[in-house]
Amino acid sequence: MKMSLFRRIPSNLTPSVSRKKMARCMSGFSFAGPKKLDEIIKTELLEDKTKSEIADIWMAYHEEKDRVHGTIVSGEEGKLILERAGKMKFFIEPIFRDDGFFMLLSQFQTPSHFLLAYLEDFKMDPNRAQPLMTFSVFNDLAESHKVSLVRCDVINKGIEESEGVRVMQNVLDAYRLDEDFTRVEEFNEKPTTFDVDDFISSMNQKWKDDGSQ
Repeated sequence: MKMSLFRRIPSNLTPSVSRKKMARCMSGFSFAGPKKLDEIIKTELLEDKTKSEIADIWMAYHEEKDRVHGTIVSGEEGKLILERAGKMKFFIEPIFRDDGFFMLLSQFQTPSHFLLAYLEDFKMDPNRAQPLMTFSVFNDLAESHKVSLVRCDVINKGIEESEGVRVMQNVLDAYRLDEDFTRVEEFNEKPTTFDVDDFISSMNQKWKDDGSQ
């Protein structure tokens, strides 16, 4: 996989990748990370902790892991993200480097998992495209402690850890923020009107803004 080679994605990208084709070919993806929160942490030990304490424990645990990252969102945001992702399962996310970029294709798998593959791999052979990174939104504590825990596994070393974290955050934002979710809806429901160039331009600016902070 030549992750260092970049080229612009043509404007007719979205119509050429149908939802049925994506669903059929990506359904065979295997999820790399833990599928349940109990596989990561003993949730019963968190029952008497505060939201702040749980957040600190979660973040500290993942600081010690290689190419594994944790973050948190509010319980309401976590529930909203999974509700929306269950209806709008696909989206794209670019990774920018120097003057170029490459694109990842994101698929949501119930109940709580996002898998991201290299779009060029998918276009060349959908049946052989494999996830480069995955992340999960765990809502086990969303009701009781008003917090959702997110874990990201950056599998392929062609993606820098910092890039994987930014992609995870951007996908979360795409489903969490109303103004960003309109693009996800259009990508899934009206792909022929989805403006890829405008999306890439706005995401490029977001990467620049985030990088300057």
